[in-house]
Amino acid sequence: QVRLVESGGGLVQAGGSLRLSCTASGSTSLINAMALGWYRQTPGKQRELVASITSGGQTNYADSVKGRFTISRGNARNTMALQMNSLRPEDTAVYYCNGNVAKLDYWGQGTQVTVSS
Repeated sequence: QVRLVESGGGLVQAGGSLRLSCTASGSTSLINAMALGWYRQTPGKQRELVASITSGGQTNYADSVKGRFTISRGNARNTMALQMNSLRPEDTAVYYCNGNVAKLDYWGQGTQVTVSS
């Protein structure tokens, strides 16, 4: 089993920056093999992929965040960060850390990001 815990959300003005972190604990073999990612969700909408990073370091970004957000994975492989710059009010959402391995999804509890205009 794997547990994911997010941190780093909060309130920021438009144009500002926030850094989200996710720490995975549990099975080392599962964590090392995992693709990790960030999703976000607003009320009444489906959860959407923001960015992801494979166990090999390949990254993928939603078009809406390209050039503004950067996903990274720590050397210990059980940590992941999302650096969010040039934040916009439309980035306001609950952000969830996701781990995917062997067709299984693991989710964190979510962290609120609010961007004021």
